Amino acid sequence: MTGKSLGLSEPLHDYLLSVSLREPEVLRSLREETSRHPERIMQTTPDQGQFLALLVQLIGATKTLEIGVFTGYSSLAVALALPEAGQVIACDVSEDYTAIARRYWQQAGVAHKIALHLAPALETLDRLLAEGQAGTFDFAFIDADKGNYWNYYERSLQLLRPGGLIAVDNVLWGGEVINPDNQSPNTLAIREFNQKIHQDNRVSLSMIPVSDGLTLAVKR
Repeated sequence: MTGKSLGLSEPLHDYLLSVSLREPEVLRSLREETSRHPERIMQTTPDQGQFLALLVQLIGATKTLEIGVFTGYSSLAVALALPEAGQVIACDVSEDYTAIARRYWQQAGVAHKIALHLAPALETLDRLLAEGQAGTFDFAFIDADKGNYWNYYERSLQLLRPGGLIAVDNVLWGGEVINPDNQSPNTLAIREFNQKIHQDNRVSLSMIPVSDGLTLAVKR
């Protein structure tokens, strides 16, 4: 047995999905439609979507936050895992992308669980804080513009209850976080975020090599 996480070959990844993935038909249909979208690279992978749903169930979440919706795969996966009275506050700026999401939320019968806010996410998060909703959320998923990752994280941490969980996507950035020649703004932002959260004693922390890298942080 090796002392490090396993890099998955295509055949091994296919095997993992074959014995693990339990993807509802509505999620599969959404994923297949999104695979034809020009920005399909932003799609949440099915194994990651299932993992987020499992996390939500493990912590008994009823009130969740999503920053970055795209076509709605992750929000749909989470909404399906929530109890009937559960709620997802979803933040995005694109009417076009989220129109696809809305269609599938409706088809899956969970549209009543998802409140979509079409505005810059920082505005929505600040409004939630101003409304006195600090400490009332159980779970937050951050997967939006990388330059604001730390701002999204700080506000999400305020909105979470103690014991609440934040999941942050793309923290390995296709391996580019360790490429010294890559000095793009997004890469620099992710490197800075990873370093800062590593030093943040307000949370318990683990980064896992799921999909493009996922950081999990539990509020102390």
